[in-house]
Amino acid sequence: MQVVMSIAGSDSGGGAGIQADLKTFEAFGVFGTTAITVMTAQNTLGVDAIFELPASFVKEQIDAIANDFDIAAVKIGMLYSKEIIEVVREFIATLDVPVVLDPVFISKADSKLLRDDAIEEMKMLFKYATLLTPNSYEAYALFGYRFGDTPSLKAIHEQKCPILVKNHILELPNGVASIDQLFFRHQKRVFQTPFLDSDNTHGTGCSYSSAIAANLALGHTLEKSIEISKNFIYKAILNAPDIGHGAGPINHKAGV
Repeated sequence: MQVVMSIAGSDSGGGAGIQADLKTFEAFGVFGTTAITVMTAQNTLGVDAIFELPASFVKEQIDAIANDFDIAAVKIGMLYSKEIIEVVREFIATLDVPVVLDPVFISKADSKLLRDDAIEEMKMLFKYATLLTPNSYEAYALFGYRFGDTPSLKAIHEQKCPILVKNHILELPNGVASIDQLFFRHQKRVFQTPFLDSDNTHGTGCSYSSAIAANLALGHTLEKSIEISKNFIYKAILNAPDIGHGAGPINHKAGV
């Protein structure tokens, strides 16, 4: 069985973060391990509190996993601080396995999940990533990119890793679609599924990036991993359990 590591925050509501990653890994038949960066008190309505774990303890978690398991892929989510980012950078700089980096800034409930002084530090991780998965807001914050704005692609094309810009809703002749765009070396590929007008989208970004990491660990190409994961998220939203009073979680088991 392939082993995948998630370095991310904990979601007490179970829909996002480490909890969503483990559910996703289980759905795809890989073994999930974790290094938790922060603990959050949150639910479908939002994040009430964040407790940052010491960077030294994050390192101890990473080392414990790396010293015992043959890691086939790494997914990186919420890092929160410069100190934690530095620990993660030192680790992934030594790897020769796929690394999927989800540059988490702000939750769907508008909670800040990265300190302002850590944004530039996080950019130092990009050169070690196999794939970067910002949503449309994060793509604008990082690169100034807006969907359909060709001049703003320059910063994206200058990156050394492929970038998957998620979450653009587009009206097409055959209906409304959810569009994700993969950019690499002045090339673009579009991945789409029908748009689901649903409130049950909590943790979709976390689950999407961890699904890609799982499929890379299973030996699929990057584009195939994205295609599988895009459809996984669509089915997981479609079959969401509809629980909680805010943005509800998805159904990871139904996604595969």
